[in-house]
Amino acid sequence: MKKLDEEEHKLLTLWAADCAEHVLSLFELKHPDDERSRKAIEAARAWVLGELTTIRAREAAFAAHAAARDAINTESIAAARSAGHAAATAHVSDHAKYAAAYAIKASSDPKAEREWQLQKLPANIKSMIT
Repeated sequence: MKKLDEEEHKLLTLWAADCAEHVLSLFELKHPDDERSRKAIEAARAWVLGELTTIRAREAAFAAHAAARDAINTESIAAARSAGHAAATAHVSDHAKYAAAYAIKASSDPKAEREWQLQKLPANIKSMIT
């Protein structure tokens, strides 16, 4: 991935958060009392707004990955991993593609999920992902 400017990094982080949130219900359905994945998505968005440090976003990412290790089925695991990578995008932009890939893995319709992701992807960063 090319070196991003600040605006591109933030757009990519928001897109990663959108991808993760789109499949979050697959995690929450099986783990309704586990907020780690939701908090990771919130951390990604908070980082974009300047309300959270990169270190705190990484901590939220690690927590979501721990939730994935605790999850009970493939879809839940993938959805939690997607959330973890969304938060980690604040630290390293390459994580955005993994947030998207895990969201596709979580989905029952991978083709439709990828199409949804591409529609949500801002035009000025599309070449970085596709």
